[in-house]
Amino acid sequence: MTPFTQLQTIGCPLPVANIDTDQLIPARFMSRSRKDGYGDYLLHAQRFAEDGTPRADFPLNDPKFAGAQVLVALRNFGSGSSREAAVYALADYGFRCVIAPSFGDIFAANSVNNGVLPARVSDADARMLIDLLAEHPSIQIDLETQRITVGNHVVDFTIDPVWRMKLLNGWDDLDLTASYAADIAAFQTRDAKARPWVSTEGGD
Repeated sequence: MTPFTQLQTIGCPLPVANIDTDQLIPARFMSRSRKDGYGDYLLHAQRFAEDGTPRADFPLNDPKFAGAQVLVALRNFGSGSSREAAVYALADYGFRCVIAPSFGDIFAANSVNNGVLPARVSDADARMLIDLLAEHPSIQIDLETQRITVGNHVVDFTIDPVWRMKLLNGWDDLDLTASYAADIAAFQTRDAKARPWVSTEGGD
């Protein structure tokens, strides 16, 4: 994965709470090939009318927010089922960060494993960022300092320290395990001396 350190981009405000994974990617689209991308189906029912026409009043369809890589929403983002395709849809659309007061636990973990930063802020800060971006959509995310900047306003965000390390380094779970290779080897050496009867080396 591409390491995430700093990001200067357009931020799209989405003043909605309880956006669940079924809204992020409706189940009827999940049979499509991952290599074809899921971005076209992100928030499909909200973005499009029944005849397929884009809804002019939905933020993602506003030309002002074209190319946005940051989405700012309200509490309980990504709740519902554990479908990882919800994160695929966000990532394939182009989002590298979602800012919200709270996230579904499995969704947040899936986000990190796909290079998408789930940045937690207070309810008040989420609403402030949404209001600011509606007028001036430029936003900066700094994962090293855990700060969000919009104009003259600076907001701190929180993230699990292990998730932060994975994103900063562009690691998945295998990369994280490999980073402890020296510690694992040292343990194996100590354990082999302390419990030689456990070793299977030289056995049948």
